[in-house]
Amino acid sequence: MNSNSRSTLLFAFTLISFFTVKSQTFIPAYQTVVNQTSQTNITTNLTEFEALGIKRRGTAPLQNTLNWLKNKYLSYGYTASQMQEDSFTNGAFTCKNLILTKVGTLYPNTYVIVCGHYDSVVGTGTNDNGSGVVSILEVARLLQNIPTEYSIKFINFSGEEDGLVGSQHYVGSVVNSTTPKMDIKLVFNLDEVGGVAGMLNNNITCERDTGSPTSNNAASNTMTNQLINCVGLYTSLNTTLSYAYASDYMPFEDNNEVITGFFETNETSHRHTATDLLVNMDPVYNFNVAKAAVGATMHFAVASTSTLEMESFNTNFQVSFYPNPTKEILNISKGNIPSQDYQLSIIDINGKVVLNKKYDNAKYIEQVNVSSLSKGLYLCVLNFDNQSVSKKILID
Repeated sequence: MNSNSRSTLLFAFTLISFFTVKSQTFIPAYQTVVNQTSQTNITTNLTEFEALGIKRRGTAPLQNTLNWLKNKYLSYGYTASQMQEDSFTNGAFTCKNLILTKVGTLYPNTYVIVCGHYDSVVGTGTNDNGSGVVSILEVARLLQNIPTEYSIKFINFSGEEDGLVGSQHYVGSVVNSTTPKMDIKLVFNLDEVGGVAGMLNNNITCERDTGSPTSNNAASNTMTNQLINCVGLYTSLNTTLSYAYASDYMPFEDNNEVITGFFETNETSHRHTATDLLVNMDPVYNFNVAKAAVGATMHFAVASTSTLEMESFNTNFQVSFYPNPTKEILNISKGNIPSQDYQLSIIDINGKVVLNKKYDNAKYIEQVNVSSLSKGLYLCVLNFDNQSVSKKILID
């Protein structure tokens, strides 16, 4: 967290909600997934994160942590093509944000961003922000094979401790440079959620936007109250409603996006010191926060509760074609097919192949222009490694 004086402001600005939030219903299928959150994973990942050292700009530990994150995502079943590095200049050094994209089934061009920083200053940053990192990893692990209506971007930012440099770069160079501009449903930030050793850590602070511009404040308030409801539905944690402050959601907030976040209620005194270590944290609390993050992300991204839909999602290698219906451009998300290459065939209702194209070293999302095809129903087929995935599309 990029602040040394949060406690005074927290006391002064803790707020109650002035808005009515649509009631949320407990979903047993969500609880089943939440209950698969692993205390062993949380503690092991915190231990490994700490062992990587001081993750300062321009250092080997920072690069090693980036590589460690990539390997974690790969071990969960994601593919290298789902990960992108966003490089930026931080002082005299080049640093990198890591973005992992999971494409949604109904709203693939609208994103729920789950984020937190992985850099540190002075110490290893095991709480600030290894705790957020390991929580995000658990969410990504558990949602890997679960279809969600909205796309999810899991983002590990660098440069937070130098003044939100990485998230500022991402907003300016990626979010606002996407054509059309990236459509973001929500930014959910996790920063310093590891608790304090020896204290009763049973409350998580849920953060909403109270700053300028004010046009996104009401939506942030609504989403943060939904976050509070998710905590209550799927964990035993209590909640405190407060304000967003000095972390990676702030560049998004300035960009008029809707934000929310988690921050520990009992605040560590070890932030930005050599003693920001696992021994001074409460890994059980971190585990409970991760459970809350899993439930909340499922809610915000609208995870499927259908066994048949989940089986189809994974049988088809999570490949998707969108938008559907489409008019001019069809996006192909390769999901987690193991091959770098595939053959695309588009077949009309008479069985005629009207488009045939080979993609070598295919990107995670490729685009094909279908504007020359007549309106109607078609079958899209991806062939790879003697296997195939097929889905119907409508050209309107």
